[in-house]
Parts: sequence; C-alpha cells; structure tokens
Amino acid sequence: MLLLVLSASCKQGTTSAEEKKLPKIAIAGLGIESSTFSPALSTEEAFHAKIGDSVYTRYPFLQIDSLQRQRAEWIPTLVGKSLPGGTVTREAYESLVTKTLKLLKKNGPYDGLFFDIHGAMSVVGLDDPEGDLIERIRTVIGNDVLISTSMDLHGNVSEKLAKHTDLITCYRMAPHEDAIQSKKRAVTNLLDRLENGKGKPAYKAWVPVPILLPGEKTSTRIEPGKSLYAKIPDITKQDGVIDAAIWIGYAWADEPRNHAVVMVTGDDKEKVEKGAEKLAQSFWDVRNEFEFVAPTTTLEESLKLALASEKHPYMISDLGDNPTAGGAGDVTWTLKELLARPEFKSATGPSLIYASIPGPEFVKEALEIGVGGKINATAGAAVDNRFAGPLALEGTITAIKEGDRNAEVEVVVKVGSIHIIVTKKRKPYHRLSDFTNLGLNPKETDIVVIKIGYLVPELYEMRGDWIMALTPGGVDQDLNRLGYKRIKRPMFPLDSTMAQPDLKARLIPASDTTE
Repeated sequence: MLLLVLSASCKQGTTSAEEKKLPKIAIAGLGIESSTFSPALSTEEAFHAKIGDSVYTRYPFLQIDSLQRQRAEWIPTLVGKSLPGGTVTREAYESLVTKTLKLLKKNGPYDGLFFDIHGAMSVVGLDDPEGDLIERIRTVIGNDVLISTSMDLHGNVSEKLAKHTDLITCYRMAPHEDAIQSKKRAVTNLLDRLENGKGKPAYKAWVPVPILLPGEKTSTRIEPGKSLYAKIPDITKQDGVIDAAIWIGYAWADEPRNHAVVMVTGDDKEKVEKGAEKLAQSFWDVRNEFEFVAPTTTLEESLKLALASEKHPYMISDLGDNPTAGGAGDVTWTLKELLARPEFKSATGPSLIYASIPGPEFVKEALEIGVGGKINATAGAAVDNRFAGPLALEGTITAIKEGDRNAEVEVVVKVGSIHIIVTKKRKPYHRLSDFTNLGLNPKETDIVVIKIGYLVPELYEMRGDWIMALTPGGVDQDLNRLGYKRIKRPMFPLDSTMAQPDLKARLIPASDTTE
C-alpha cells in the first residue's frame, strides 16, 4: 500500500515538473532598408551580425534578470542589422542565411521563434527576401513552431511572409521611438500564446493597400498619421484580437511587394476581418492628407531661408542621399553647391556643419597628416557619381576620431566657414554626441546640413528651425522621378486619380496548412 502511495506521489511530481517546463524559443533575423534606386551594394559586414549570447544586447527586455527572460529557454542564433543601404549582394545574403539555418538546426527543436526583421531588404535576384528567409527557416524548424515577427512600419509584408509567420506586429511611431516596445510586444504575444496553449491564431487578415509614400510624409508626429495609428489600440483591445498593424511600406525599392499593408491577427473571425478592413479604409480615406513632416523646397531656397534666419541651428535635411533611408551616402551634389557659395568662402562667414561625406582615401591621408595640418584630397562619389563627381577638399583638419561602429574613422576638415565631416564609411549623424565627440557644437552653429529625412528626437529638440531640401540621390523624395517599372499599378500617389481599391480582408492560411 505504501509502495503504491509513493509511486502515485512520484508520478504526480513528474507531472507537475512537466507542466512547468519552459518553452524553448529561438531568436533570429536580418534587417536592412535597401534602395534599388541606388547603385550601392550592401555586403555581409554591413550587418554586424551577432551570434549566440551577444544577441541579447539588442533587447533590454531579455536581460538575464528580466521577466521575459525567465519565461522561456531562449536560444539566440543570428541577428544582423545594417544601416539602410543599397541592394544586398546575393553572396552576403546566402552566407547570413546559411549561418542562421545551421545554428537553428543545431539547437532545435523549438516551441517558438522570435523573428526580428525590418522588412525592406532587397537582394540581388530575389523579389521577397524576408519571405524567402522565413520559408527557408520553416524547412529547418517545421511548420508547427510558433513564429512571432517584429518589423519596422516601413517594411513590406508579402503573402508569403504573412503565411509563414503566425503572430506579427510593427512599430506604431515614426520616428521609431517605440522600436524596443514593439519588439517586446512581439515577444510577449509569443510567450502568452505558448503559455495559454492557444498557439497559432485562428485567423490572420491581410489587406494590401495600394499606397506608396515616403516616411517623411507619414510621420506619426503629425496628422493624418498620428490619428491613423491611434486607431490601432481600439482594435487590439477587443477580445479575440491579438494584434493589429499598419505598414506604410518602403518607397525606394521597385518590387511587386512594395506597398502599404494592414494585418490583424486573432481568434475571432469577424473582429479580425472587420478590424483589418477598418484600418485599411481609414488609411485610404486620408491618403490625400499626407504632407511632408517639415517644409520642403530646393537647396537654393533652403540656404536663402537659413542665411536669413535668426533661429540657430537652422537645420537643412539633405533628403535625396539620406543613408538612413537607403541612400549611398556619398552623393556630393549638395556639398558641391555649398562650397561654391560665396557666403562660406571666408573662415569668418556663417558657420556651417556638413554631416557627412564618405572618403576613405581622404581619411587615410588625414591620418598621416594629423590634427591641425593642411589637407587637399578628394572625397565622395565613389559609389554614386550620377549627380556630381568626387570633390577636392582643401582645408585644415580640426578633428580625427577612430573606432566608430559605422564610420570607423571620422575626420573634420574646415573649408572656409564650413566644417565638413569626412568618414571612412558612411554614417548618419543623429545625436548631439556625434558632433561634440568631434569638437563640434551644433547648438552654437548657424546652419547644420545633415543627410537625414525627418529629424530624430534629439535633433528635433535641438533645432532652431528646420527645412527639408529636395536634393537628388537614391532616395529621391519625388517618387515620380524614380522610374518605377515593377511595382503593382495603379498605385497612389503615382496614379492619383485611381478608383477605390478592393480593401476586403484576405484570410491568410496558417503555415501548417496546405491551402
């Protein structure tokens, strides 16, 4: 009798332990915005791929003492994130994918996967890299594993990506101040569905919206983007709905998947479908109201306004070659125009900072000369010389800084009254420290010309005034000048008089179905 009791007790203990077994979740993803209108190509090193435990550094909510970390057995594989750039070489893509699949295969099986991507990667010879990547991941981990995908709202969601992911979400703010919050939401959704045993959502509604707009016209700081994205929480708060998302899409790639998309996931068919259709129609209804987040004009007019302004720093966005949108970063057209202006010829002229232009040979020579020395060397237009050629910069070296993650080496050369930042590799300048580390003080500078689109929060708070110059480059804001050949038409605003599209929700089958 005693033996039977002990046996029953042991059996109960085993059952309890099994019930408390943590789900096993892998982490993987590749992220980049790739302009197919730029001649630049992105290589593997641009992704700064993290493997194994180093992946955790990307996620504050998965630190060792965090609640989320304790809810699962995590298996970080490979996560690579690049600055926006040109199309990714096929060799780079295949290398990164092969490494990812090898690590996934080595450490399986899994209950879940946190798939952290951007959604606007272009690869030589592939129309839908993220769809290809998740499909290939499925061949390794199986179709029954729960995948939760986190994306940038400037990404693209193809039907293939929608099918092979189970849970999906994206940022709700532009600029992306909620990036970490959105990734955490993707992880929380995944953990919740594994813990409550509900697994894959019963329904995934996908609505392609034939709108293609640049991010600089769709900021959530202003209307109508602000109110449009504010509609999402009302959808997600409903019982039977897991998440809802609106993707603006990526305007600077010429592929069939490049357009806006709405998705809603959940277990209540009616609420999922109606929620998706409501958001899609709301987006379509305000399509004509989107405007640039700041005034736009020519570079010449921008400089005229900046020189006349008493508000400092007067910031000018050099839009066409913005490396944070996918520009090559080395278009010299704007800098050439600045150097030709008589106002900046003298060292005592209006102070101006130009950030920035890549020039590896210039940097090499500057390192030999040193701070305080005179230099006359060329920079820029090694990748994108369609609008202007390399520039000879003759001036005094005021700063040299080595070790930056993106630029590697930064050099400041003063030419007349312009401080020009020349980098070994392209780098966006987003923070005050990016300047002060080089001995520059943008707050006390008359004009700051920066290769960026909408200002990130730190620069936005710093501005005295701001205008966006419509300059040429691989991410030209005048979409009509780009020459699309492969996107689906009609597409607003390219076809501005197009009729009301079909915005009925399409239910996407789960990854483990054969439909």
